Amino acid sequence: MMKNFDQMMKNCCSMVFDETGFEIVRIEETKNVCPMCENFAKEQIEKKTPIAVLSCDGACLRGEIARQAANLIAFELAPDTTARICLGGAFTKNTGQRNLVRSSPKVLALEGCPIECGSRMMKGVIDNLKPEIVIVDRLCDFDKNLFSINDLPEEKIKELAQIAAVKIKEKYIKA
Repeated sequence: MMKNFDQMMKNCCSMVFDETGFEIVRIEETKNVCPMCENFAKEQIEKKTPIAVLSCDGACLRGEIARQAANLIAFELAPDTTARICLGGAFTKNTGQRNLVRSSPKVLALEGCPIECGSRMMKGVIDNLKPEIVIVDRLCDFDKNLFSINDLPEEKIKELAQIAAVKIKEKYIKA
């Protein structure tokens, strides 16, 4: 039974795996550009912002806490030393956001859970990328059986993100 399931998963949705254990993903090329995103990346590269912050953007509670913590770090707690990465832009286009990740001396990946989607995605498009990975749900106390962002009040999620962001800044971002 398990062999059939494994084969079904390999054939599902045209997923292709190579012999090294990597899934091969096809992303449609686009000519579309977000000028604000490109300008932001260019400014951060020119400023030589030392830390690029990327984050899980999962739709679960853990991803939401990681996303909010990344925003707090980059826009409130350490705006002069960090640049918030648009994960979708960096992963799907070889332009400004990806260049910002490439040019940053340090990449901090805030992951919602141990699947580490954000950093794994970026390692797939930037050879030899070695981000510092922080599993954010380990930094705050909540019922780990909860999944949906609707399982906690919005204010509690903000509080957990704040707690995580402060701990991350203290440990990974030197003033």
